[in-house]
Amino acid sequence: MELTKEQLKQFDGSDSSKPIYVAIKGRIFDVSTGKSFYGPGGSYYMFAGKDASRALGKMSKNEEDVTDSLDGLTDKEMGVLDDWEKKFEAKYPVVGRVV
Repeated sequence: MELTKEQLKQFDGSDSSKPIYVAIKGRIFDVSTGKSFYGPGGSYYMFAGKDASRALGKMSKNEEDVTDSLDGLTDKEMGVLDDWEKKFEAKYPVVGRVV
């Protein structure tokens, strides 16, 4: 499945009939089983329906960091992002990519 950034926004948990997706480095993960974290009111809800690569790398919940841009991330931050990606791969299915 391929989704644009705009289409990905539809999977933010606000519609309970749709799954919840979070993208990392353009790969879309179905995080619906983590609804308590990524659904409305969850501590990571700001990542739902978006590519959260930068925010995960920076360990940030700031809205301006919830983007796919990796520009300016340090080697350490890229390592943190890689660790997050591995955690997601172990826990959630990959269902597509952002185009």
